[in-house]
Amino acid sequence: MSRINTNISSLQARNRLDRNQASLATSLQRMSSGLRINSGKDAPAALIASETLRSEIGGIRQAIDNSQRANNVISTAEGALSEVSALLLEVQSLTNEAANEGALSPQEIQANQLQVDAILNSINRISNTTQFNGVKLLNGSLDYTTSGVAASAISTAKIFSAKLPDKAAMNVTVTVTASAELGQMLFNGATVGTSAVTVSIAGNAGTEQLTFAAGTTTSSVALAVTALRDATGVSAYVSGSDLVFNSTAFGSDQFVSVKTLKGSFLNGQDSGVDAEVNINGSKADVRGTVATLRTGNMDIELTLSNSFAQTLNTDQTFAITGGGAKFQLGSEVNRQGQYHIGVTSVTTTQLGDEVTGYLSELASGGDSSLVSGNTVAAQKILTKAIKQVADLRGRLGAFQKNVLDSNVNSLSIALENVVASESKIRDTDFAQETSEMTRAQILVQANTAVLATANQLPTSVLSLVQ
Repeated sequence: MSRINTNISSLQARNRLDRNQASLATSLQRMSSGLRINSGKDAPAALIASETLRSEIGGIRQAIDNSQRANNVISTAEGALSEVSALLLEVQSLTNEAANEGALSPQEIQANQLQVDAILNSINRISNTTQFNGVKLLNGSLDYTTSGVAASAISTAKIFSAKLPDKAAMNVTVTVTASAELGQMLFNGATVGTSAVTVSIAGNAGTEQLTFAAGTTTSSVALAVTALRDATGVSAYVSGSDLVFNSTAFGSDQFVSVKTLKGSFLNGQDSGVDAEVNINGSKADVRGTVATLRTGNMDIELTLSNSFAQTLNTDQTFAITGGGAKFQLGSEVNRQGQYHIGVTSVTTTQLGDEVTGYLSELASGGDSSLVSGNTVAAQKILTKAIKQVADLRGRLGAFQKNVLDSNVNSLSIALENVVASESKIRDTDFAQETSEMTRAQILVQANTAVLATANQLPTSVLSLVQ
């Protein structure tokens, strides 16, 4: 062909040159950005998969950061609780020393009381000032709030964890399906007999030996046994013609033992029975009248009143209305990825309980202060307070080890695999892309030379018109 207006060879060479230049530009873009997919047109389906994986990567990384921050919060609280525990042990030592009244002067006991007062003030200070990023940790602000708890049925309700719905309350229904029982033994008669008797009374608290003269009335025996209830864990009363020996608490770990050492009276032993309780339809673990339930949504401990623990198939319902600390530990915001935990107050007015007494009662002027001489009562309060702080530290420690640390470990492994998958889809393979770029460069150079030759072809027509 000898045409001037249309140079087909030049058009073909230019078209190929454009394609090869586009290929070279794509390779340069991929190598300069490090990404194989820079826009949706590069690989639409792969882009969708890559963006989904990137979303997961962002969520996992934030979840790891959240877990590490939660760990810092719990470590702050645990460090303060460790100091509270050390202070309580110091009070324990001072109380034990003050109980040695025969070897201490009143001035020394008063000096011990001054130390106790200072320690109690320090515990309150720690409780009220321990904070993380402005949030108080141990003053009760992270404890759960409840409503509708009937004191006649539930003496105390401790909520350690409750996965509350957003801006909603959680109802808790408690039902006693089998009654709690005391350890109990009966003696029928108005007096101990015609001859003196010596008996050994034993219970959970200890054993005492009592001697009664011939003809001693059962009411007098009941008074003598009840007077030693703190030492034995056994009380007694007269009901009609029966002298009733009872354990002072309910449950299978409580017992009453009466053994006649001299004369003729009563021999035997009986243990109590734990209540059987359902909480929200699930069978609770019960020790005496204390019911505990641990599920994925709730960790709760309820102390039932003695009357309610013996009332069958009657529901008691209350609501957990809010509170607690919520930690987002999952890569997505949903209930499965959240963990809730309550942190109770450790002020001296909260450590202890209504039955035993509160730690604040050990202060000057309190019923269980060292100068009052009620060191046995003080010891019981301290034992309860030390256990409460230890339990709280144990729960926080378990949360750190079994939830936070394991969560970080599992998320780190997931992050490695998800990042690897996303990189496989989106990142540039430099070995392959270098080859592609070299090929494109050679083709561009060749096409340029070919185009130059093609552009010279129409000049051959001039020879025809000479």
